[in-house]
Amino acid sequence: MRTAEDREEPARERVGGPGTLSRRGVLKGTAVTVGLAAAGAVAQPAQAADTPAPARRPVCASARMGGNTVTLSVVDGALRWSAQRHGRTVIDTSALGLQLGDGTVLGSDVTVVRDEHGTARTTWTPVYGRNATITDHYQELRWTLRDTASGTRFAVQVRAYKTGVALRYLLLDQGTVTVSDELTTFAFPDGTTVYSARDEDAYLPVAPGAIPVTGTSSTDNGPLTDLPLTATLGDGLIACVCESARLNFPRLMLRSVEGQPNSLAAFLMEHTARGTGPVETTSTVTAPFATPWRAVVIGSTHAELVDNAELILNLAPPNALADTAWIKPGKVFRCELTTAAGLAGVDFAVARGLEYIEYDAGWYGPEFTTPDATRPIAAIDLPSVISYATDKGIGVFLYVNRLALTDADSLFGLYKSWGVRGIKLGFINDGTQTMTNQITDWAKAAAKYELLIDMHDDVRPFGFERAYPNWISLEGVRGNEQFPTATHNVTLPFARNIGGPIDYTICYGQSRDKTTNAHQMAMAAVYYQPLNFLFWYDKPSKYANPANWPGLPWFNAVPTNWDESRTLAGSIGEYVAVARRNGDTWYLGAMTNETSRTLSLPLTFLGGGSWTATVYADGTPGTAPYQTPVVVSTKTFTSEDTLTVALAPAGGQAVVLRPS
Repeated sequence: MRTAEDREEPARERVGGPGTLSRRGVLKGTAVTVGLAAAGAVAQPAQAADTPAPARRPVCASARMGGNTVTLSVVDGALRWSAQRHGRTVIDTSALGLQLGDGTVLGSDVTVVRDEHGTARTTWTPVYGRNATITDHYQELRWTLRDTASGTRFAVQVRAYKTGVALRYLLLDQGTVTVSDELTTFAFPDGTTVYSARDEDAYLPVAPGAIPVTGTSSTDNGPLTDLPLTATLGDGLIACVCESARLNFPRLMLRSVEGQPNSLAAFLMEHTARGTGPVETTSTVTAPFATPWRAVVIGSTHAELVDNAELILNLAPPNALADTAWIKPGKVFRCELTTAAGLAGVDFAVARGLEYIEYDAGWYGPEFTTPDATRPIAAIDLPSVISYATDKGIGVFLYVNRLALTDADSLFGLYKSWGVRGIKLGFINDGTQTMTNQITDWAKAAAKYELLIDMHDDVRPFGFERAYPNWISLEGVRGNEQFPTATHNVTLPFARNIGGPIDYTICYGQSRDKTTNAHQMAMAAVYYQPLNFLFWYDKPSKYANPANWPGLPWFNAVPTNWDESRTLAGSIGEYVAVARRNGDTWYLGAMTNETSRTLSLPLTFLGGGSWTATVYADGTPGTAPYQTPVVVSTKTFTSEDTLTVALAPAGGQAVVLRPS
């Protein structure tokens, strides 16, 4: 288990002390930036005065890394940005700016008073993740600006990574600032298709200007889409707009712009996603203040996009926990609401290689009429179940509806005293500045009592699992328990899962599935889900005869924490194949939409020697996809071989590769 976030010194010269960017050069006689924080308060440059010299005011400057370029410009006094990959447009010239509560528009008429560049390269070790180590290598450009009308100072900070680009705003003048709107736009090239989804809707591929109007009288209403938002740009390019380091700020949505068919504009949520709680049309912050990062993860291929998702973590605040040894990813089984079911669930977890059991909604009574989550119903002897589970090395999760979180600190402390290992929070009201603060406070409070936390319903990722890795998973998606289409399932790796972990409740062996059982099995490798709920809707008795369920050994073995991940092939909404390594064993999952297909996957990622593959494949297609049998075979490969993966309609394949 990786238990600390370790940073190495950058490979290049460091400027201005620890935590600063390395010097790339001084542009137009200006200074290199120092110590820009990953989130929150922003350190101010110590060098150079804020006195603009006309000959030194750049009107265009760029940051470049790994083929990606992000450019800032001033056009007729207005602030603009754009992004390219290998010279091809990802984001065409687009607006930047913030509107303040007093009517000031930052970005409409500005003077550049300082232009700073820097490059940094570090590596760090996540507690768990897609890869054992992560490289954080970027070139940064920061413009300090003055609003002509009001004299307000602010800055725009952009970064170019090999994996994408990002930007955010810095409010520099000390004091209280009220933000009423963000004016960032994303102008995509002609022919772009975006994959729009709101709340728990399915993804809809549409033109940027055709986001459907959604919402109710008590929620944000309009042509709005949630993040992550994926766009296919033509020529194989694909990009995913996400946010990171959202602290003390409302959640970002995107909206179609009337008269601009290729553009999407920022929309700061004013209501919660579920329409409860106060409406917040503005957000008040204390400056210096950094807004969340607006990140564009970019891939030259659809497969590359999936592998570039760690950009969101690189932009997030670093690990805030000194001790993370208690944080353990794993697989979970949901039990029925009785003592006997809990005890049987523990035995099933031991037999099936799972780490946790969970009591879901109802363990303390009806969740919407019983706001007291301190006492279990009479049918559950919770102390006995927790004691039995602890003795067997199994952790216990408890579900809590948000209505029972009036005193989270006290409740979490009680659960810690009971020996509970994690909590699953339901019906979270993400969206407003207040709810952002509530969500981050819950994660911090859970960490205080060494509790893992899984947030459910319409909560969206913003990289906070790096700062508080006990926030191990979240939903924020049309879940697998709703039995979505295979097309939906092969859209998620390129969309929602780019933003962060996903809790997708694998439904193996369910007659309501619209997919094959091998498709459900492959999810355990395809999706990044460090807390993986398996056998959703099932009882242990269903698997009393393992011979009837050839996929069980796969679920016994597959982990949820990875040393290395590689996306081998993919096309959004069509198919995907991902290989992930834990120790010396590779786990490969492949999935297709409703179209049968055969993939040829080179095994060059394998090490030397021969490898024994246990292959769980689709058999002869049944009348319905769930009736397609799983066929198990054993083969031998080397890194010079190509794996041929035959997928039935709505099918999949799961493969375990071990050194021979």
